[in-house]
Amino acid sequence: MVHRLVVSYGQPADPAAFDAYYRETHTPLALQQPGLVRLTVGRPVSLDPSQEAPYLIAELDFDSEESMGASLSSPEGRAAGKDVANFATGGVTFVHFDVHTAG
Repeated sequence: MVHRLVVSYGQPADPAAFDAYYRETHTPLALQQPGLVRLTVGRPVSLDPSQEAPYLIAELDFDSEESMGASLSSPEGRAAGKDVANFATGGVTFVHFDVHTAG
């Protein structure tokens, strides 16, 4: 089973600076986390124009919740977590869950 951490970033004060920092600094840090199976990112678009979508969503997949916990508490995971304050000027939300396939 896959356990997924979803990181939702709000609209940054300076989108160009956010993008450059995320690409050049934060992503390489995040990819060093032990136990990380996959990292995907995307720019969501709201289906309802009256609701603002997050600026960016990152999904980090692990083999289990325990693996995620070990990864986040590792030196590499702590470094990536601490780094968020350096660029996430629009706020950030973290949620995690076991991924289940319907059907």
